[in-house]
Amino acid sequence: MAMDHAARSDSYFVCATPRTGSSLLLGLLGSTGVAGRPQAYFREADEPLWAERWRLRRTAGGGYDHADYLRAALAAGRSGNGVFGAKLMWGTLDTLVARLRTVHPDVAGGDLALLERVFGRTAFVHLRRDDTPAQAVSWLRAEQTRTWYIGGDGEISGDADDDGGHEPCYDAEAITRFIRTIEDHDAAWEAWFSSAGVRPYRVRYEDLDEDMIGTTRRVLGFLGLEAPPGQAITARYRRQADELNRDWIARYRAERALDGRHAGSGTPAAPTTGTTPPEGRTRPASKPADR
Repeated sequence: MAMDHAARSDSYFVCATPRTGSSLLLGLLGSTGVAGRPQAYFREADEPLWAERWRLRRTAGGGYDHADYLRAALAAGRSGNGVFGAKLMWGTLDTLVARLRTVHPDVAGGDLALLERVFGRTAFVHLRRDDTPAQAVSWLRAEQTRTWYIGGDGEISGDADDDGGHEPCYDAEAITRFIRTIEDHDAAWEAWFSSAGVRPYRVRYEDLDEDMIGTTRRVLGFLGLEAPPGQAITARYRRQADELNRDWIARYRAERALDGRHAGSGTPAAPTTGTTPPEGRTRPASKPADR
């Protein structure tokens, strides 16, 4: 059933791909005091760290009960008015749904019915970026340096393979792979929205970057919320893009244009390597797309 969010939402998810400003938007929404305390509570690599922070009782095998985890996440992610917020990357959605089904095996129907059983009246905000080469460059730098944000709001980021990062190094083939992953995952989100009957509120990174306060207020309106009078809406993260990003973007575009001309004259374009994830609930080979 298609969804209309004229009334106040009980919960919302910011649905995105990496490097679209999702952490920026979550911080802005959280600063209003009425849109929950949104975080990436369901990122698989982070869940054990959240469980430790919340002091969840451990099972005999050293894990934790998913029902306990869900209750703790709901408590942590709600603001005083009861609204819950969280972030979902495409690589996180199926993991969340699968775990919810273990907690509520009696729920019939699709993903949306299950999500609304757990989170109540649920809204979806789809955040994407028009400039995918710029997004891919940002993703590559974050992967290389292991610096995913500057600033923060108490979030957790855990990776078993985190080696502390290294100096950024231009890699055209990696940028191409990230572009393909972004396109695949954006398409997968669109397919899921369509199949689930969801009409998300759509936010472009470029609009968020240009008008953070206005964009935040429009998202609040979609959720049926309003910031209290006098409440400052503030960014909790700082921009990471710099001259190096701009240089890499220009270099990549110039190389692709040259490759295109060579391909037209019979010279093959530069090869790409790595695995391109198929559409669906997949993750890129180098890193789960759940930042």
